[in-house]
Amino acid sequence: MSQPELSLSLQFADPRHKALLPRHKVARWIRSALELPGEITVRIVDAEEGQQLNREFRSKDYATNVLTFDYSHEPVVTADLVICAEVVEREAKEAGLDLAAHYAHMLVHGTLHAQGYDHEEDEEAACMEARESELMQALGFADPYAGR
Repeated sequence: MSQPELSLSLQFADPRHKALLPRHKVARWIRSALELPGEITVRIVDAEEGQQLNREFRSKDYATNVLTFDYSHEPVVTADLVICAEVVEREAKEAGLDLAAHYAHMLVHGTLHAQGYDHEEDEEAACMEARESELMQALGFADPYAGR
């Protein structure tokens, strides 16, 4: 089965992990979660920009790991994924995770959000987490929810 087409814009406002995130890997991780063709912009930001965006768009005054701005779900998934390098690095260190694996998880997670997946309700969370686990394992990473 072929993967959906992807138009990817990859931006590094915070270049600290640029070597971990070559375009071909980012595209592979996103494509794995896409169910339809996609036009996705990924922007890696510092904590200041992450906090500003989270405050402005979600009224939460802190930087979070990934913000998803979804504009259309079909016929083309169109979205911006904003990932805060400092938060992802801290979370990976605290949890003893490989940094690249955690970035892959955040990209899969954000891509699922871009297609309408959510985790506000328990049933939605179970569905989304099961899909994330399946995708991460198919990519060769550990189940991000194992041992919870």
